[in-house]
Amino acid sequence: MSQNPYLYFSNNGREAMTRYQEILGGNLEILTAADLPPGEAMPFEASADFVVHAALTFGDGDLLMASDDPSGDGSGVKGAALHIGHTDEAEVRRIFAGLADGGTIDMPLAETFWSSLFGVCVDRFGVTWMVDLAPVTAD
Repeated sequence: MSQNPYLYFSNNGREAMTRYQEILGGNLEILTAADLPPGEAMPFEASADFVVHAALTFGDGDLLMASDDPSGDGSGVKGAALHIGHTDEAEVRRIFAGLADGGTIDMPLAETFWSSLFGVCVDRFGVTWMVDLAPVTAD
């Protein structure tokens, strides 16, 4: 079984997923309406650059998927947060700064009773991220 987040964006899915690849690294694949096979079409009016599906594979097999939201309401992601844990403090700080750039910081990176370094931000695309310094675990 696997659990992978799927995000919807308001006509800026390519920009968001490209930004996440810049921050998190990995391999990004994007399928647009223009890439659909002949005879296939979206069930609604869509521009050629409408993101039908995007998949970012990064880290140790992590997968973040997304598409543009046909409603295009621009409301952002509500009632959920994505979590990124890393065992390297410098990487935690770099990732948090990258995600917070152009967004808002709800909780600056700091020590908490559950983590030696934890912070929460909402990125420029309306996605809430929790970033923390994950302990190194023995396998």
